Amino acid sequence: MSTPSLFESSEAENRRRAEPLAARMRPASLAEFVGQQHFLGEGKLLWRLIKSDRVGSVIFYGPPGTGKTTLAFLLAGETRSRFRQISAVTAGVKELREVLEEARTLLSTTGRRTLLFVDEIHRFNRAQQDVLLPDVEHGTVILVGATTQNPFFAVTSALVSRSRVFQFQALSIEEIQNVIRRALADTTRGLGQHDVRMHDDALKFLAEVSDGDARRALGALEVGVLSSPQRPVEFTRELAAESVQRKAVEYDATGDAHYDAASALIKSIRGSDPDAAIYWLARMLEGGEEVRFLSRRLVILASEDVGNADPQALPLAVAAMQACEFVGLPECRLTLSQAVTYLACAPKSNAATVAIGEAQTDVREGRLIPVPVHLQDKHYQGAKRLGHGQGYEYAHDAPDGIAPQDYLGVEKTYYRPVPRGFEVELAARLEKIRAVLREGKPKTGDV
Repeated sequence: MSTPSLFESSEAENRRRAEPLAARMRPASLAEFVGQQHFLGEGKLLWRLIKSDRVGSVIFYGPPGTGKTTLAFLLAGETRSRFRQISAVTAGVKELREVLEEARTLLSTTGRRTLLFVDEIHRFNRAQQDVLLPDVEHGTVILVGATTQNPFFAVTSALVSRSRVFQFQALSIEEIQNVIRRALADTTRGLGQHDVRMHDDALKFLAEVSDGDARRALGALEVGVLSSPQRPVEFTRELAAESVQRKAVEYDATGDAHYDAASALIKSIRGSDPDAAIYWLARMLEGGEEVRFLSRRLVILASEDVGNADPQALPLAVAAMQACEFVGLPECRLTLSQAVTYLACAPKSNAATVAIGEAQTDVREGRLIPVPVHLQDKHYQGAKRLGHGQGYEYAHDAPDGIAPQDYLGVEKTYYRPVPRGFEVELAARLEKIRAVLREGKPKTGDV
């Protein structure tokens, strides 16, 4: 057994002082943990698992600064497990196997389990994730995987099926304010030894701009306090604004952030909210989204969700797509903004979308309709002998260009205009058209 260094306490204190405020203020117990009450509050799932000592492997999924690493460390204490942490960014299969072998040895010799915290677990490839499976399945380790990516996309289904997934939410403004207040009051780990007069508007500003990220809020607080030359520190809103650095947009153009933002953009346009749509457009542009992807989605939406309620929507979306190709960024953001706001404010109809969907379903499910004889091609030798094309009425020869003729052979309605926008006019016109067409349909009993 090695003899503790005479300077061990001093060395530990020096290391602690070098840590940023966010690291020093990490909760030492579950009672200090802030946020995630939807699964950690009394009576909630993770709370029940902890109290019944039934914590198994879990995946923590959510934005940075919401407590994933901290909660993993606290779980090790609650389960009386040895805590081991590795990063999927730097660790390879060799290191992973060594950690798992140590865990097996510890369990065999002492009966104590290891809580293995894998940060950014989505960075492991399939082979690395598969290495974890046997020990997770047999309970040799309590795996806690942390990821900012949707695990149902980024983690293998085999590993997800053996783990409980807990989705972390960004901390609320009130929760961030509580974290800041605690740091200001704590004289041991926090900034309590400094005389700080936090202005209410500065506190609110810090909580709002940190975007639910406690680490970012505490980082700005520490910068403001330690860089201020005056004592006591008057922590004003101006000082808060100077202390907050612009946060890089959390956006992976190939991950679930991409799909979530795209979904929000489309649903906002469909819901006729131009303000929300513009925000999601800005979020995607700032995150580096491909302009072609955005343009393509707007062209699709123009037909899918606006349709004939505003026939100008599609040519406008196509023109926007062409303009974006011609102009490029940054100027084409203006074109995209124009297209998004127009589409959001346009009357909406999915009648054309529903129509083609229903027709394709009939075809796929085998409800096939033979082409009526009078519509069949007659422009080939022998067609006349088969009777193809006989009885066809040329529509341009009929009054109003509509011949009383059956074009399908069965009674079926696919296109049903909605009572919005231009489709109101289309519906009235279609009613008259269908009345004429019905005259050409076979009557009951006709041969």
